Amino acid sequence: MGKVVAEITVVPIGTNGPSISSYVAEAEKTLRSFNLKIQLTPMSTILEGEFDEVLKAAKAAHSCPFERGALRVSTTLRIDERRDKNLTMEGKVKAVEDKLNV
Repeated sequence: MGKVVAEITVVPIGTNGPSISSYVAEAEKTLRSFNLKIQLTPMSTILEGEFDEVLKAAKAAHSCPFERGALRVSTTLRIDERRDKNLTMEGKVKAVEDKLNV
């Protein structure tokens, strides 16, 4: 399989308070341990890499909050895969920005 661009959001539920940034940081550290290009955003993390590696990373990130005591975890994963040409984060943004400059 080829490269994909994916977006992941991991949300722990059943924690001791409303702040989840420490859980997010642990999930982010886990994602960064994989062979992926990663971009942290205010609401999610964008991943770029081989499809199987993205899935392994997503599974590991989903498990992180449980390891820190969360009782429930909700993870959203969106995957964009093209088989007709190379797909990158920068290419997707550039395609839209080029059209904005028309």
